[in-house]
Amino acid sequence: MKNLKLSSLIILLTLFSYGVKAQGLKNSYEGIFDIGAAIDQRQVNGNGKDQIAHSILAKHFNSITPENLMKWGSIHPRPNTYNFEPMDKLVDLAESIGARVVGHTLVWHNQTPNWVYENEQGERLDGPALIQRMEDHITAIMSRYKGRVFAYDVVNEAIFDNGEYRTSKWYEATGTEFIKRAFAKAEEIDPDAELYYNDYNMWKPAKRETAIALAKEIREAGIRIDGIGLQGHYGLESPSLEEIEASILRIAEEGFKVMFTEVDIDVLPNPVNRHGADIDATFEFEEQYNLYTDGLPAEIQEKLVKRYAELFELFKKHEDKITRITYWGIHDGGSWLNNWPMRGRTAYPLIFDRNYQEKQDIIQVLHEIAAK
Repeated sequence: MKNLKLSSLIILLTLFSYGVKAQGLKNSYEGIFDIGAAIDQRQVNGNGKDQIAHSILAKHFNSITPENLMKWGSIHPRPNTYNFEPMDKLVDLAESIGARVVGHTLVWHNQTPNWVYENEQGERLDGPALIQRMEDHITAIMSRYKGRVFAYDVVNEAIFDNGEYRTSKWYEATGTEFIKRAFAKAEEIDPDAELYYNDYNMWKPAKRETAIALAKEIREAGIRIDGIGLQGHYGLESPSLEEIEASILRIAEEGFKVMFTEVDIDVLPNPVNRHGADIDATFEFEEQYNLYTDGLPAEIQEKLVKRYAELFELFKKHEDKITRITYWGIHDGGSWLNNWPMRGRTAYPLIFDRNYQEKQDIIQVLHEIAAK
Protein backbone atom coordinates (compact mmCIF):
# COMPACT_ATOMS: atom_id res chain seq x y z
CA MET A 1 0.00 0.00 0.00
CA LYS A 2 2.91 2.35 0.78
CA ASN A 3 4.30 1.81 -2.73
CA LEU A 4 0.86 2.44 -4.24
CA LYS A 5 0.54 5.78 -2.41
CA LEU A 6 4.03 6.73 -3.51
CA SER A 7 3.14 5.86 -7.12
CA SER A 8 0.06 8.09 -6.95
CA LEU A 9 2.13 10.97 -5.55
CA ILE A 10 4.71 10.58 -8.31
CA ILE A 11 1.97 10.68 -10.94
CA LEU A 12 0.54 13.90 -9.47
CA LEU A 13 3.97 15.52 -9.34
CA THR A 14 4.68 14.44 -12.92
CA LEU A 15 1.38 15.92 -14.06
CA PHE A 16 2.31 19.21 -12.41
CA SER A 17 5.85 19.21 -13.79
CA TYR A 18 4.61 18.72 -17.34
CA GLY A 19 2.11 21.54 -16.92
CA VAL A 20 -0.81 19.41 -18.06
CA LYS A 21 -3.56 21.62 -16.68
CA ALA A 22 -5.89 21.21 -19.64
CA GLN A 23 -8.77 18.81 -19.30
CA GLY A 24 -8.12 15.20 -20.26
CA LEU A 25 -10.22 13.19 -22.69
CA LYS A 26 -11.67 11.07 -19.91
CA ASN A 27 -13.09 14.24 -18.35
CA SER A 28 -14.53 15.53 -21.60
CA TYR A 29 -16.26 12.19 -22.21
CA GLU A 30 -17.36 11.61 -18.63
CA GLY A 31 -20.93 10.39 -18.70
CA ILE A 32 -20.66 9.63 -22.43
CA PHE A 33 -18.34 6.61 -22.56
CA ASP A 34 -15.04 5.49 -21.05
CA ILE A 35 -11.78 6.37 -22.81
CA GLY A 36 -9.27 3.55 -22.66
CA ALA A 37 -5.76 2.58 -23.72
CA ALA A 38 -3.96 -0.73 -24.10
CA ILE A 39 -0.55 -0.71 -22.44
CA ASP A 40 2.53 -2.94 -22.43
CA GLN A 41 4.95 -3.96 -19.71
CA ARG A 42 7.36 -1.08 -20.35
CA GLN A 43 4.53 1.39 -19.78
CA VAL A 44 3.37 -0.46 -16.68
CA ASN A 45 6.88 -0.25 -15.24
CA GLY A 46 7.19 3.41 -16.28
CA ASN A 47 10.95 3.34 -16.73
CA GLY A 48 13.07 5.59 -18.92
CA LYS A 49 11.20 7.17 -21.81
CA ASP A 50 8.03 5.40 -20.72
CA GLN A 51 7.87 7.14 -17.34
CA ILE A 52 5.58 9.77 -18.86
CA ALA A 53 3.07 7.03 -19.72
CA HIS A 54 1.69 7.11 -16.17
CA SER A 55 0.94 10.83 -16.26
CA ILE A 56 -0.71 10.51 -19.69
CA LEU A 57 -2.85 7.63 -18.45
CA ALA A 58 -3.83 9.59 -15.34
CA LYS A 59 -4.83 12.62 -17.41
CA HIS A 60 -6.66 11.09 -20.34
CA PHE A 61 -7.78 7.51 -19.63
CA ASN A 62 -10.20 5.86 -17.21
CA SER A 63 -9.91 2.36 -18.68
CA ILE A 64 -6.77 0.24 -19.13
CA THR A 65 -6.38 -2.97 -21.12
CA PRO A 66 -3.29 -5.20 -21.00
CA GLU A 67 -2.04 -5.42 -24.57
CA ASN A 68 -0.28 -8.75 -23.98
CA LEU A 69 0.20 -9.29 -20.25
CA MET A 70 -2.96 -11.38 -19.75
CA LYS A 71 -2.72 -13.45 -22.92
CA TRP A 72 -2.19 -17.12 -22.15
CA GLY A 73 1.43 -17.30 -23.29
CA SER A 74 2.37 -14.36 -21.07
CA ILE A 75 0.49 -15.10 -17.87
CA HIS A 76 0.44 -18.93 -18.01
CA PRO A 77 3.47 -19.93 -20.08
CA ARG A 78 3.89 -23.49 -18.76
CA PRO A 79 1.68 -26.04 -16.98
CA ASN A 80 1.19 -25.03 -13.34
CA THR A 81 3.33 -21.92 -13.87
CA TYR A 82 1.77 -18.46 -13.75
CA ASN A 83 3.50 -15.13 -14.29
CA PHE A 84 1.18 -12.80 -12.39
CA GLU A 85 3.61 -10.02 -11.45
CA PRO A 86 3.26 -7.86 -14.62
CA MET A 87 -0.53 -8.03 -14.50
CA ASP A 88 -0.51 -7.34 -10.75
CA LYS A 89 1.45 -4.15 -11.44
CA LEU A 90 -1.00 -3.11 -14.14
CA VAL A 91 -3.95 -3.54 -11.80
CA ASP A 92 -2.14 -1.57 -9.08
CA LEU A 93 -1.42 1.21 -11.58
CA ALA A 94 -5.03 1.35 -12.74
CA GLU A 95 -6.30 1.57 -9.18
CA SER A 96 -3.81 4.33 -8.37
CA ILE A 97 -5.29 6.54 -11.11
CA GLY A 98 -8.93 5.47 -10.73
CA ALA A 99 -9.11 3.55 -14.00
CA ARG A 100 -11.07 0.38 -14.71
CA VAL A 101 -9.23 -2.70 -15.98
CA VAL A 102 -10.50 -4.70 -18.95
CA GLY A 103 -8.92 -8.16 -18.98
CA HIS A 104 -7.69 -9.23 -22.41
CA THR A 105 -8.05 -12.08 -23.18
CA LEU A 106 -9.01 -15.38 -21.53
CA VAL A 107 -9.36 -17.57 -24.64
CA TRP A 108 -7.73 -16.97 -28.03
CA HIS A 109 -6.29 -19.12 -30.77
CA ASN A 110 -3.10 -17.04 -30.89
CA GLN A 111 -0.36 -16.49 -28.32
CA THR A 112 -1.46 -19.72 -26.66
CA PRO A 113 1.32 -22.26 -26.03
CA ASN A 114 1.13 -25.63 -27.79
CA TRP A 115 1.14 -27.47 -24.46
CA VAL A 116 -2.35 -26.15 -23.77
CA TYR A 117 -3.76 -28.40 -26.49
CA GLU A 118 -1.64 -31.50 -25.73
CA ASN A 119 -1.18 -34.23 -23.13
CA GLU A 120 2.19 -35.20 -21.67
CA GLN A 121 2.88 -37.40 -24.71
CA GLY A 122 2.34 -34.49 -27.09
CA GLU A 123 -0.97 -35.87 -28.34
CA ARG A 124 -3.91 -33.55 -28.97
CA LEU A 125 -6.43 -33.42 -26.14
CA ASP A 126 -10.02 -34.38 -26.78
CA GLY A 127 -12.80 -31.84 -26.27
CA PRO A 128 -13.64 -32.49 -22.59
CA ALA A 129 -9.98 -32.48 -21.55
CA LEU A 130 -9.26 -29.27 -23.42
CA ILE A 131 -12.30 -27.55 -21.95
CA GLN A 132 -11.20 -28.62 -18.46
CA ARG A 133 -7.79 -27.08 -19.07
CA MET A 134 -9.45 -23.87 -20.29
CA GLU A 135 -11.74 -23.73 -17.27
CA ASP A 136 -8.81 -24.21 -14.89
CA HIS A 137 -7.01 -21.31 -16.60
CA ILE A 138 -10.06 -19.03 -16.38
CA THR A 139 -10.53 -19.97 -12.72
CA ALA A 140 -6.93 -19.15 -11.83
CA ILE A 141 -6.92 -15.78 -13.61
CA MET A 142 -10.32 -14.52 -12.59
CA SER A 143 -10.07 -15.71 -8.99
CA ARG A 144 -6.87 -13.70 -8.55
CA TYR A 145 -8.37 -10.48 -9.91
CA LYS A 146 -11.94 -10.88 -8.70
CA GLY A 147 -13.34 -7.48 -7.75
CA ARG A 148 -10.36 -5.68 -9.29
CA VAL A 149 -10.89 -6.31 -13.03
CA PHE A 150 -14.04 -4.62 -14.28
CA ALA A 151 -14.59 -6.70 -17.44
CA TYR A 152 -13.07 -9.39 -19.65
CA ASP A 153 -12.75 -10.14 -23.33
CA VAL A 154 -13.66 -13.73 -22.58
CA VAL A 155 -13.22 -15.09 -26.11
CA ASN A 156 -11.27 -13.32 -28.84
CA GLU A 157 -11.47 -13.67 -32.64
CA ALA A 158 -13.32 -16.97 -33.02
CA ILE A 159 -14.97 -16.05 -36.34
CA PHE A 160 -13.56 -15.65 -39.85
CA ASP A 161 -14.46 -12.59 -41.93
CA ASN A 162 -16.85 -14.69 -44.06
CA GLY A 163 -18.94 -15.54 -41.01
CA GLU A 164 -17.68 -19.09 -40.58
CA TYR A 165 -16.18 -20.19 -37.30
CA ARG A 166 -12.40 -20.08 -37.16
CA THR A 167 -10.94 -23.58 -37.47
CA SER A 168 -8.66 -23.15 -34.48
CA LYS A 169 -7.45 -25.96 -32.24
CA TRP A 170 -10.21 -24.93 -29.85
CA TYR A 171 -12.86 -25.34 -32.53
CA GLU A 172 -11.41 -28.55 -33.94
CA ALA A 173 -11.66 -30.20 -30.52
CA THR A 174 -14.94 -28.76 -29.24
CA GLY A 175 -16.86 -26.94 -31.96
CA THR A 176 -18.40 -23.85 -30.39
CA GLU A 177 -18.75 -25.54 -27.01
CA PHE A 178 -15.52 -23.95 -25.74
CA ILE A 179 -17.05 -20.50 -26.24
CA LYS A 180 -20.17 -21.22 -24.21
CA ARG A 181 -18.20 -22.96 -21.49
CA ALA A 182 -15.73 -20.09 -21.28
CA PHE A 183 -18.52 -17.59 -20.65
CA ALA A 184 -20.22 -19.93 -18.18
CA LYS A 185 -17.02 -20.40 -16.17
CA ALA A 186 -16.23 -16.68 -16.27
CA GLU A 187 -19.70 -15.84 -14.92
CA GLU A 188 -19.30 -18.46 -12.19
CA ILE A 189 -15.93 -17.17 -11.00
CA ASP A 190 -16.75 -13.45 -11.01
CA PRO A 191 -20.49 -12.75 -11.28
CA ASP A 192 -19.88 -9.00 -11.09
CA ALA A 193 -17.44 -8.69 -14.00
CA GLU A 194 -18.79 -7.70 -17.42
CA LEU A 195 -18.17 -10.35 -20.09
CA TYR A 196 -17.56 -9.66 -23.79
CA TYR A 197 -16.92 -11.34 -27.10
CA ASN A 198 -14.25 -9.41 -29.07
CA ASP A 199 -13.32 -9.47 -32.77
CA TYR A 200 -11.97 -7.42 -35.69
CA ASN A 201 -13.66 -6.45 -38.98
CA MET A 202 -17.03 -6.55 -37.29
CA TRP A 203 -18.26 -4.07 -39.89
CA LYS A 204 -18.47 -6.99 -42.32
CA PRO A 205 -22.11 -8.17 -42.27
CA ALA A 206 -21.42 -11.91 -42.39
CA LYS A 207 -19.00 -11.76 -39.48
CA ARG A 208 -21.20 -9.43 -37.47
CA GLU A 209 -24.28 -11.59 -37.88
CA THR A 210 -22.46 -14.74 -36.80
CA ALA A 211 -21.17 -12.93 -33.71
CA ILE A 212 -24.68 -11.72 -32.87
CA ALA A 213 -26.13 -15.19 -33.38
CA LEU A 214 -23.41 -16.62 -31.14
CA ALA A 215 -24.09 -14.07 -28.40
CA LYS A 216 -27.83 -14.77 -28.57
CA GLU A 217 -27.20 -18.52 -28.37
CA ILE A 218 -25.07 -18.00 -25.27
CA ARG A 219 -27.73 -15.81 -23.70
CA GLU A 220 -30.54 -18.22 -24.57
CA ALA A 221 -28.58 -21.00 -22.84
CA GLY A 222 -28.88 -18.99 -19.64
CA ILE A 223 -25.25 -17.86 -19.73
CA ARG A 224 -24.41 -14.18 -19.33
CA ILE A 225 -22.72 -12.19 -22.09
CA ASP A 226 -22.87 -8.43 -21.70
CA GLY A 227 -21.42 -6.99 -24.89
CA ILE A 228 -19.61 -7.36 -28.17
CA GLY A 229 -16.33 -5.59 -28.80
CA LEU A 230 -15.57 -4.13 -32.22
CA GLN A 231 -11.81 -3.84 -32.46
CA GLY A 232 -11.67 -0.75 -34.68
CA HIS A 233 -8.45 -1.31 -36.64
CA TYR A 234 -9.35 1.05 -39.48
CA GLY A 235 -7.79 2.88 -42.40
CA LEU A 236 -8.18 6.48 -43.51
CA GLU A 237 -11.14 5.65 -45.72
CA SER A 238 -12.19 2.07 -45.06
CA PRO A 239 -14.48 0.86 -43.66
CA SER A 240 -17.14 3.46 -44.29
CA LEU A 241 -18.97 5.18 -41.46
CA GLU A 242 -22.18 3.59 -42.72
CA GLU A 243 -20.69 0.11 -42.39
CA ILE A 244 -19.48 0.83 -38.85
CA GLU A 245 -22.81 2.36 -37.86
CA ALA A 246 -24.74 -0.65 -39.15
CA SER A 247 -22.87 -2.87 -36.71
CA ILE A 248 -23.47 -0.50 -33.80
CA LEU A 249 -27.18 -0.55 -34.51
CA ARG A 250 -27.48 -4.30 -35.07
CA ILE A 251 -25.60 -5.26 -31.91
CA ALA A 252 -27.48 -2.75 -29.78
CA GLU A 253 -30.91 -3.74 -31.09
CA GLU A 254 -30.22 -7.30 -29.94
CA GLY A 255 -29.63 -6.01 -26.43
CA PHE A 256 -25.83 -6.15 -26.17
CA LYS A 257 -23.48 -3.37 -25.12
CA VAL A 258 -21.17 -2.03 -27.82
CA MET A 259 -17.55 -1.03 -27.27
CA PHE A 260 -14.71 -0.16 -29.64
CA THR A 261 -11.86 -2.05 -28.11
CA GLU A 262 -8.68 -1.62 -30.19
CA VAL A 263 -8.96 1.65 -32.06
CA ASP A 264 -6.17 2.83 -34.34
CA ILE A 265 -6.00 4.27 -37.85
CA ASP A 266 -3.38 2.96 -40.26
CA VAL A 267 -2.24 5.69 -42.67
CA LEU A 268 0.16 3.39 -44.53
CA PRO A 269 -0.59 1.23 -47.55
CA ASN A 270 -0.05 -2.52 -47.51
CA PRO A 271 0.14 -5.12 -50.27
CA VAL A 272 -3.55 -6.04 -50.27
CA ASN A 273 -5.01 -2.92 -48.60
CA ARG A 274 -5.90 -5.12 -45.65
CA HIS A 275 -7.31 -3.83 -42.40
CA GLY A 276 -8.32 -5.83 -39.37
CA ALA A 277 -6.00 -7.72 -37.05
CA ASP A 278 -5.16 -11.15 -38.40
CA ILE A 279 -1.62 -11.19 -37.02
CA ASP A 280 -0.72 -14.27 -39.08
CA ALA A 281 -1.32 -12.41 -42.36
CA THR A 282 2.14 -10.87 -42.75
CA PHE A 283 4.42 -9.89 -45.65
CA GLU A 284 8.11 -9.35 -46.25
CA PHE A 285 9.17 -5.73 -45.80
CA GLU A 286 9.09 -3.51 -48.89
CA GLU A 287 10.11 0.16 -48.74
CA GLN A 288 7.24 1.19 -51.02
CA TYR A 289 4.84 0.44 -48.12
CA ASN A 290 6.80 2.53 -45.61
CA LEU A 291 6.31 5.99 -47.05
CA TYR A 292 6.63 8.39 -44.12
CA THR A 293 9.84 7.60 -42.29
CA ASP A 294 10.55 11.29 -41.61
CA GLY A 295 7.06 12.29 -40.46
CA LEU A 296 3.59 12.61 -41.92
CA PRO A 297 3.00 15.07 -44.76
CA ALA A 298 0.52 17.80 -43.82
CA GLU A 299 -2.17 16.45 -46.12
CA ILE A 300 -1.98 12.98 -44.55
CA GLN A 301 -2.10 14.43 -41.05
CA GLU A 302 -5.21 16.37 -42.06
CA LYS A 303 -6.81 13.16 -43.28
CA LEU A 304 -5.94 11.46 -39.97
CA VAL A 305 -7.53 14.30 -38.00
CA LYS A 306 -10.62 14.18 -40.22
CA ARG A 307 -10.95 10.40 -39.83
CA TYR A 308 -10.73 10.56 -36.03
CA ALA A 309 -13.25 13.40 -36.02
CA GLU A 310 -15.72 11.46 -38.16
CA LEU A 311 -15.37 8.35 -36.04
CA PHE A 312 -15.87 10.18 -32.76
CA GLU A 313 -18.85 12.07 -34.13
CA LEU A 314 -20.35 8.67 -34.96
CA PHE A 315 -19.49 7.31 -31.52
CA LYS A 316 -20.98 10.37 -29.83
CA LYS A 317 -24.13 10.03 -31.93
CA HIS A 318 -24.61 6.57 -30.42
CA GLU A 319 -23.45 7.32 -26.89
CA ASP A 320 -26.56 5.56 -25.57
CA LYS A 321 -25.29 2.29 -27.07
CA ILE A 322 -21.49 2.56 -26.70
CA THR A 323 -19.82 2.12 -23.31
CA ARG A 324 -16.11 2.46 -24.12
CA ILE A 325 -13.56 3.54 -26.73
CA THR A 326 -10.10 2.00 -26.21
CA TYR A 327 -7.04 2.92 -28.24
CA TRP A 328 -4.74 0.01 -29.02
CA GLY A 329 -1.69 1.64 -27.50
CA ILE A 330 -0.77 5.07 -26.20
CA HIS A 331 1.79 6.39 -28.67
CA ASP A 332 2.86 5.73 -32.27
CA GLY A 333 6.20 4.21 -31.36
CA GLY A 334 4.56 1.46 -29.32
CA SER A 335 1.87 0.57 -31.84
CA TRP A 336 1.72 -2.99 -33.16
CA LEU A 337 1.22 -1.48 -36.63
CA ASN A 338 4.94 -0.76 -36.80
CA ASN A 339 5.28 -4.52 -37.33
CA TRP A 340 2.03 -5.50 -39.09
CA PRO A 341 1.41 -6.50 -41.78
CA MET A 342 5.18 -6.21 -42.22
CA ARG A 343 7.97 -5.54 -39.74
CA GLY A 344 9.90 -2.28 -39.77
CA ARG A 345 7.16 0.18 -40.71
CA THR A 346 6.93 3.70 -39.32
CA ALA A 347 3.31 3.93 -38.19
CA TYR A 348 1.25 6.93 -37.07
CA PRO A 349 -2.07 5.45 -35.90
CA LEU A 350 -2.61 6.93 -32.44
CA ILE A 351 -3.22 10.27 -30.72
CA PHE A 352 0.28 10.63 -29.20
CA ASP A 353 3.45 10.74 -31.29
CA ARG A 354 6.62 8.70 -30.85
CA ASN A 355 7.81 11.05 -28.08
CA TYR A 356 4.56 10.76 -26.11
CA GLN A 357 3.56 14.26 -27.21
CA GLU A 358 -0.11 14.98 -27.79
CA LYS A 359 -1.18 15.34 -31.39
CA GLN A 360 -2.87 18.56 -30.47
CA ASP A 361 -4.97 18.87 -33.60
CA ILE A 362 -6.57 15.46 -32.93
CA ILE A 363 -6.93 15.96 -29.17
CA GLN A 364 -8.56 19.35 -29.70
CA VAL A 365 -11.14 18.09 -32.15
CA LEU A 366 -12.03 15.18 -29.84
CA HIS A 367 -12.64 17.64 -26.99
CA GLU A 368 -14.82 19.74 -29.27
CA ILE A 369 -16.93 16.76 -30.31
CA ALA A 370 -17.49 15.79 -26.68
CA ALA A 371 -18.73 19.30 -25.90
CA LYS A 372 -21.34 19.36 -28.68
